[in-house]
Amino acid sequence: MMSQIPTLDIRRFDSDRAAFVADLGAAYREWGFCGIRGHGVTDELIQGAYDASRDFFALPEAIKMKYHQPGTGGARGYTPFGIETAKDSQYPDLKEFWHVGREIARDSQYADIMAENLWPTEVPQFKQYLYGLYSALDSLGSKVLSALALHIGLPENYFADKTHYGNSILRPIHYPEITNPDVPNVRSGAHEDINFITLLVGASAAGLQVLSRKGEWIDFTADADTIVVNIGDMLQRLSNHVYPSTTHRVVNPMGENARKPRYSIPFFLHPNPDFLIKTLPQCISAENPDRYPEPITGHEYLMERLREIKLV
Repeated sequence: MMSQIPTLDIRRFDSDRAAFVADLGAAYREWGFCGIRGHGVTDELIQGAYDASRDFFALPEAIKMKYHQPGTGGARGYTPFGIETAKDSQYPDLKEFWHVGREIARDSQYADIMAENLWPTEVPQFKQYLYGLYSALDSLGSKVLSALALHIGLPENYFADKTHYGNSILRPIHYPEITNPDVPNVRSGAHEDINFITLLVGASAAGLQVLSRKGEWIDFTADADTIVVNIGDMLQRLSNHVYPSTTHRVVNPMGENARKPRYSIPFFLHPNPDFLIKTLPQCISAENPDRYPEPITGHEYLMERLREIKLV
C-alpha cells in the first residue's frame, strides 16, 4: 500500500518503459490518481491559458451570459454559477466554467453530438491558448493511456483509434472567493469523473482532496511542474475496476485563503461517442467477475451522467 499519491516522470515511458508501466499501473490500481511530470506542456502555454481564463471570468455577467447555451448540457461555451451539482448532493457547486471541445469537420459523423466551439471575442487570446492547451493535453493523455494499456496486457496503441475523435472537454473553472462563513457546501462536491482519464494542469490554489481506500481524505496539491491525472468512471467500467475511479472533491480553504479565488483547468479525455464500453476480457477473472455484462456507448453513458449532475 502506497502511503501517498505518487508523482512519476513520463519521460521514463521512452527510456525505462517496463519499469515505468509497472509503477504507473501500481499507482492507478491503488489510488486512481497519479502526478505526471516531464510532460512537455510548456509553462508559457499553461500560463497563457490561465491568464485568458481569468480575463474571461472577470467580464461582466451580462457579457458572459452571451456565451451560455441553455439546453445543451453546457457542452460548449459558458456555464454560470449554481447549475452543476455533484451526484446526490443537496447544493450546487461553487463554480462557473467554460467548455472547449474538439474541433471537427462539420460534415463529420459526430457533428450532431460535438458542436462547434464558441470563442469569446472580448478575450482575443482565448482560442490560441485554450485550444493549444486542449491539443497538448489530448496528446499527453494518449501517452498515459498507452502505458495503461500495456499494464493490463493490451497493445500500446489499443486506445488510439478509440479516442482520436473523442468527445473530450477542456474546462477552465473559476471558484470565487468565499465571503460568507456559513456556505453549506464545498467548492466542488465529492464525485468521480465521467470520462476515461482527467488531466489537471496547474490549479492556482490548494483544495483538491482524494478519498483513500481507508476512507481518509488526502490532500493532493501538486508541484508547479506536475499534471495530476486520474481515472474516470468510463475507464473504471471498461477495466472492470482494475483501474478505480477515485472519489475526490475541492474543499473550501480556511482563514484568509478563503478570500482568494481558485482557478483550475481540467481536461476530460473521452472515447469516441460510438465507442462501446464493454468489459475488457483481460480484466475479468474468477476473483474479479464481470461487473458490467451490459455494454453501453460512450455517448449514452455521458448523457446518463450529465442528467445525474443536472447539466441536462
